[in-house]
Amino acid sequence: MPASLIFFRAAGHCVRTVSLVVFDLVRLAVLAAHSRRSLAAENLFLRKQLALFQERKVRPRRADDSTRWMMATLSRMFQWRDALVHVKPDTLIRWHRKGFRLFWRWKSKPSGRPRLPRDLQQLIRQMAVANPTWGEERIANELKLKLGIRVSPRTVGKYVQSGHPVRTPDPKQRWLTFIHNHAQVIAACDFFVVVTATFRTLYVFVIMELGTRRILHHNVTAHPTAEWTLQQFREALPGDHAYRFLIHDRDSIFSKGLDKEVTAMGVRVLRTPVQAPKANSLCERFGGTLRRECLDLLIPFNESHLKFVLKAWIAHFNHARPHMSLGPGIPTALRLPAQESAHRHHIPADHAVRSAAILGGLHHEYWLEKVAA
Repeated sequence: MPASLIFFRAAGHCVRTVSLVVFDLVRLAVLAAHSRRSLAAENLFLRKQLALFQERKVRPRRADDSTRWMMATLSRMFQWRDALVHVKPDTLIRWHRKGFRLFWRWKSKPSGRPRLPRDLQQLIRQMAVANPTWGEERIANELKLKLGIRVSPRTVGKYVQSGHPVRTPDPKQRWLTFIHNHAQVIAACDFFVVVTATFRTLYVFVIMELGTRRILHHNVTAHPTAEWTLQQFREALPGDHAYRFLIHDRDSIFSKGLDKEVTAMGVRVLRTPVQAPKANSLCERFGGTLRRECLDLLIPFNESHLKFVLKAWIAHFNHARPHMSLGPGIPTALRLPAQESAHRHHIPADHAVRSAAILGGLHHEYWLEKVAA
C-alpha cells in the first residue's frame, strides 16, 4: 500500500475520532445544564432500552476510539462498574491503560537536535540549488573545509531532501590493500569517450596520482595512437618524478612497445587483470564523476571546446573539489582550510561567505572572506 494512502487514512481516522469526541463533550456540557431530576430520569430511560437489547441478545456494535476514550474519561466521574452492560470491566481498564500509554508516548517524544540557524539553512539550500549534482556529503564537506562549519551529511540531507548512500569498499581485498600501501607512488591512466554536438567521437586521456587523487595530466584527441599516448607520459612524468608504478587496462593502444618505453622512465607497468575494472577503480570512478558533474550537463562543440571545458573543470577538481576518500580533503588546495568556529553552526561575525562560478555556474566554489567591522 502506498505511503501516501496510509497517511491519508490515518489522518482521516484522527479527524473522525476528534470530531466525535468534541461532539460528545458538547452533549456532556448540555446535559450538565439540566436538573438532577431530569438526568436521573434520562439515565433510567436509557437503562430500560439497554435491557431490551440484552433480552433479545442483540450483538452490540464494536466501539470505536472516540467511544473508548469518552467512556474511560467518564468512568472517573461516578461508580462505573454497576453501569457497564456491553463492556466488561477488564475491557474498560484496558482502554484506560492504552490511552495512558499513548499519552505517555506523546509526552516522552524526544525533541531531537536543535535546528540550524536560518542563515545556514538558506546557505545549504542555495548550494544545493546552484549545484544540482552535489549530494549531502559534498555540501557538508564544502562547509567544513571552506567555511569551517561542521554539519553532518544527514543534517544537510534533511534540508535538501536528498541522500545517496555510499558503499564502503572491503579493506581486506588484496588489490585494495596494495593500492593503499603504495598510493603515493602509483599513477593510473585511462581513456574516456566523448561525443560532440556534431556526433564526432573524441577521446579524453587522463593520468591520476592515486595518493592525492590529483590529475597529473590530461589531453584530448580524435585519433589516439601508441605514439601519441607515449608523448603524454613523457609530459606527465618528467625525469625527476617519484612514481614507481603505473596502472592501466588491457586496451590495445597500450602496446608492449609503449610499456617498454614507460618502463625505461623508471616506472613499473601494472596491467589490470582481464575483465576486472575494479583493479583501476579510481580512474574508473573519475570517469563517472567527470560525466556526472561535467560532460552530462553540457555538449562540447568541438575538440578545442572540450579542452577548454576540461581545463576549467579539472582545475576545480584538483584545487577546490572536496574528496570524501581524503578525509574529506582537497588534492592541492589553493586556500588554507577555514578554521572551525567556536560554535559549529555559526559563521564568524567578521567573515562573509564568498562564491565563484565554475563553467558558467555549473559548479561553485565557496570560501570565507574577512570583512571590515
